[in-house]
Parts: sequence; C-alpha cells; structure tokens
Amino acid sequence: MNAEMAPVSVVIPCYRCQRTVERAVASVAAQTMVPAEIILIDDGSGDETPAMLQALIGRYRSGWIRLVLLAENLGAASARNAGWAVAGQPYIAFLDADDAWHPKKIEIQYGFMQMNPDVVLCGHGHRLLKEDRLPDWDVLRGPVKRIRKWALLRSNKFVTPSVMLRRDIEHRFVEKQRYMEDHMLWLNIVCSGARVVKLSEELAAIYKEAFGVTGLSSQVWLMERSDLGNYRRLYLGGYIGGAQLTALVVYSTLKYVRRLIIYWGYLRWKK
Repeated sequence: MNAEMAPVSVVIPCYRCQRTVERAVASVAAQTMVPAEIILIDDGSGDETPAMLQALIGRYRSGWIRLVLLAENLGAASARNAGWAVAGQPYIAFLDADDAWHPKKIEIQYGFMQMNPDVVLCGHGHRLLKEDRLPDWDVLRGPVKRIRKWALLRSNKFVTPSVMLRRDIEHRFVEKQRYMEDHMLWLNIVCSGARVVKLSEELAAIYKEAFGVTGLSSQVWLMERSDLGNYRRLYLGGYIGGAQLTALVVYSTLKYVRRLIIYWGYLRWKK
C-alpha cells in the first residue's frame, strides 16, 4: 500500500462474514488512492468472526484498520452508524463485507467530491460478478447525473457500496432498521435539499443480485413494509404531502406485486 492516501473513512459492517470480508478489505488495500482508514464493525456475530477480523487487521500496517465490537446484533444500519461515529476523516465511504471495489473507486469518486464541495452524497454504477474475483475491468468515464427528490422516491438509485458522503452531515441511518435502511438515509439527505449525484462509472462489484431469491432479498414482504415505512417517515417529517404519500404507496404496492410474480416464477422454474 504505497499509493497516495485519501481523507476517507471506509465503514464495513460485519456479521458472520468470514468467507467474504478478506476480499472486501483486499479491494480497499488495492486502491490507486488508498483511504486513510477502514473501520470494521462486528455486528454481534456470536461466532469466530471477531477473532478472524482481529487476525485480518494484523496483515496490514498498524492503525490502518480499526475494529468496533457490538455486544448484540443490531443490523447493518446501526453497525454503520457505530462506525460513522468513530470515523476520523471528512468523507465516509460504505462497503459491505460481501462486496468489493474497483481499484480506481476512491481515486475517481474522492477526486470528484474534492472538486465539487457542494455535493453531499455521491454514488456510482456497479457490476454483478458471478465469480469470486476482485474487480478488474476497464473503467469507462461518462456523464454525472444529479439525482433529485422524486426520482429517488420512486426507486433507490444507489447500491450501498457505491456511496461516499460527507461525514459531518446531520442525517444517519435509522437505528435498528434492517430493510431499505440505505434508501431511507439517501431520501433524508436529498429531501433536505442537499446535492446528490451519481457518476456513470462502474466502480463497485456485488456478488449477488440486488433483488434475488436468497438471503435478505428473498424476504419480499419485509422489504415492502420497510419501503412503506420510509414513505410514512417522510410524510411525518413534512417532506411529502398526503396526496404524494398515497401515490407513492400505490406505486410501491405495484412494485411489490411485480416482485412477487418474479419470485413465484423463479420457484416454478426451479421445480
């Protein structure tokens, strides 16, 4: 890790992630511009994960990786907040323990935010990798798109490992929210009037479908309930009106039905 340092804290929630977290950390270490620190938050794994994380820390230079241990499993939202609370850099970048970054992610994204101090939250594109390897594709530069309130209300425009934001903003993840918690934070930020943008470059890799039939993504109703709960929070916060809430609930319900059809179709195909 002889690359130039960037004033970025990387926050990685960890829950029974022994098979994948090494890959995630390796993708951070491989950056052409290395973040100043990584914060690993063990979210009450209750297994050998903390010991494995401690061993992983020893593989890198002293002090670069910090470990936060939570006494109980609170979910990714609370784990990210815990890491955010101890972060020492002006920018926060989120990475999940089962995802990875392209080597140029920090160089490109931090470079953009440094040149555009009015931007509070910046995301970018991603790719789905089916094989267990680090991202290594050629990055195609493209336009920057501003993400506005109503576009973000209709759908989440960012996977979590694509997001970098300013550490000093007032908003945080809703404590203990386990589904759609990332979308809620992005919505609070954009509804506050802050400037939110998306880079077209694909700078993150995910290794499972964002909406699939395994893990958390298969729990369709819980995701839908959280989606509706997010809209209710925005209504109670005065960010949207009653008519807008009704329209969004109808729209979300239609998406929910579509997801169920896809899920049932998958189950029929598997038979």
